[in-house]
Amino acid sequence: MLPALPDGDERELESSEEGGGAGEERRPERHGSTYHGLYGYRRSAQGAAGGDGGAGAHTPSTEDFSLTLLDTNLPAEAETELRGFIAKRLTKGALFEGMGSVASVGLSIPESKVGCYYCRFQQENLLEMGTLESDTNAPEYVVCFLGGSEKGLELFRLELDKYIQSLKINLDLEQKNLESCVSPYLRSWFEDAICPIQRVVQLFQDKLASLLHAALSYTPVEVKNADERTEKDISRFLAAASLQGLVQEGTMTSLCIAMTEEQHKSLVIDCSAAQPQLHNAGSNRFCEDWMQAFVNGAEGGNPFLFRQILENFKLKAIQDINNLKRFIRQAEMNHYALFKCYLFLKNCGSGDILLKIVKVEHAEMPEARNVVTVLEEFMRETAVA
Repeated sequence: MLPALPDGDERELESSEEGGGAGEERRPERHGSTYHGLYGYRRSAQGAAGGDGGAGAHTPSTEDFSLTLLDTNLPAEAETELRGFIAKRLTKGALFEGMGSVASVGLSIPESKVGCYYCRFQQENLLEMGTLESDTNAPEYVVCFLGGSEKGLELFRLELDKYIQSLKINLDLEQKNLESCVSPYLRSWFEDAICPIQRVVQLFQDKLASLLHAALSYTPVEVKNADERTEKDISRFLAAASLQGLVQEGTMTSLCIAMTEEQHKSLVIDCSAAQPQLHNAGSNRFCEDWMQAFVNGAEGGNPFLFRQILENFKLKAIQDINNLKRFIRQAEMNHYALFKCYLFLKNCGSGDILLKIVKVEHAEMPEARNVVTVLEEFMRETAVA
């Protein structure tokens, strides 16, 4: 049976697609229905002097700050509504430097209610050079990205935080580059931050299983003959599909070192043809099943759905790792539990990857290491048979 989203997830994510029509009709509507807003934000000297001077200690009142519209593609009425929404958040002290938040907002636009990512930030060179005194009344900015649903944008919050980091560097204090550099960057937020996973799924199709396998096992990936965007998309997909932050940091480091030393196992992706050609590609039943879930979801063209499938893929991998570790603890004292470990590895579809992960994690634990060694022998014998 193919993996599926929990009940209601797919339906809700599909409903986050603006327009909500048939798959082939939704694509232009989705791109035409994404919005942005950039505001200059200044705290008054009186407001900035309040509190004890600590970061985040002062909660401004409505008289303490001003918002100046710098760039937007929203209709005038909707922009005014968005500005009111941001002003309320600022009044409550709910905007933190460089850390975005996501909410659902109702605006006078065809979609009526959309997800809104919003973030307050300072120009990068001001953060590096400024002192406390000069920063007190230094210009700051608030950026808003609107599209899809609150739940959909929440899946991409970290990617959007990174997108703001680049905006910090590109933004010119005198706004000399606003039209030439910043405005195009703001307009392309959806394509650049939200769509990479979707583009990779559409590019690789049934070869996606090898990419998922490389991400889980931290196999080095070399991309050849690809344009800059495709290379970045593949890199972002691998990062999003990996278990970074979900398993112990030391385990990931050791896995990376071990896989890098096995250079002959590097996955090479040649993008010189219309369809990528893969060399030294690995796969397993687990990744094949999840690849099918991505391919099945490709019909609707919903990037939020792809990200939800990817999160479920990682969640299932973590559950399998935790189950195997529990079985190994039991097998240290029980031979029947050792057989259960073997059956689990044989049936889960990703025994090759799970064994590598637990082997690294249990390297300094003699009894568990012995169990893993026996399991490796069992799996090798099964493969030969």
